[in-house]
Amino acid sequence: MELGLQNKVALVCAASRGLGKAVAEELANEGATLILCARDSEILNQTCEEIRQKSGVEVLGITADLTNTSDIEKLYKESIETFGRIDILVTNVGGPPAGTFENLSRENWSDATQLLLTSVLDLTRLVLPQMKERQWGRILNITSIASKQPVENLILSNSLRAAVTGFAKTLADEVAPFGVTVNNILPGYTRTERVEQLAKVIAEKEGITPEEAQSKWTNQIPMKRLGEPHEFAALAAFLVSERASYITGSSIAVDGGWIRSLF
Repeated sequence: MELGLQNKVALVCAASRGLGKAVAEELANEGATLILCARDSEILNQTCEEIRQKSGVEVLGITADLTNTSDIEKLYKESIETFGRIDILVTNVGGPPAGTFENLSRENWSDATQLLLTSVLDLTRLVLPQMKERQWGRILNITSIASKQPVENLILSNSLRAAVTGFAKTLADEVAPFGVTVNNILPGYTRTERVEQLAKVIAEKEGITPEEAQSKWTNQIPMKRLGEPHEFAALAAFLVSERASYITGSSIAVDGGWIRSLF
């Protein structure tokens, strides 16, 4: 399927590894020009070079901490100076700490809000005016299944990912007349470093092995396995493509059937 992404300029956040990297690779395969950001410059540079070698597309790597507003502004400025526009924004950040309400401080909540919600607002605020002016744009937020069905011991993620969903749904209505779509994609338990880290936290808390912790998840998933990053990235590439021009305000899970609700 021709997705119409050739020469589109895509900013993919937290793209040095995991789901962000998988999305970047998929977009590169479709011919998109890439701007990738991450906090670790060494790993980011390795990822950029790897994608260049495999796909031949132009890739710009910018070191940025998305909890820092000045870093976000620098990221946008360098992107525009280099390519002149951003057609596609894929927001993505690492997950906040696990924990229950009584175990998390006010500072934990403030930090998580900056990470999960404010970073999305700041990035969107910067890219949206040009998208509206060109009458074309794609904003895709990588959130979590926790935004639709709360996950035990992840109250920060459950709360703030849901806030992003509400923001995106409302914004989608506001910008639809300008040819800009806004969607959320909800990864389930996928084979990434983040999931391995969560398995270790749960294992330590419950006195079991990380493998046993993972098996608890796979037993809840109708497909009885973890997802693979490339399976997630395939849908992400479609949602930011020309072919998905009539899909907006949606939150779509890639979870092997884990979410039990009808909608």
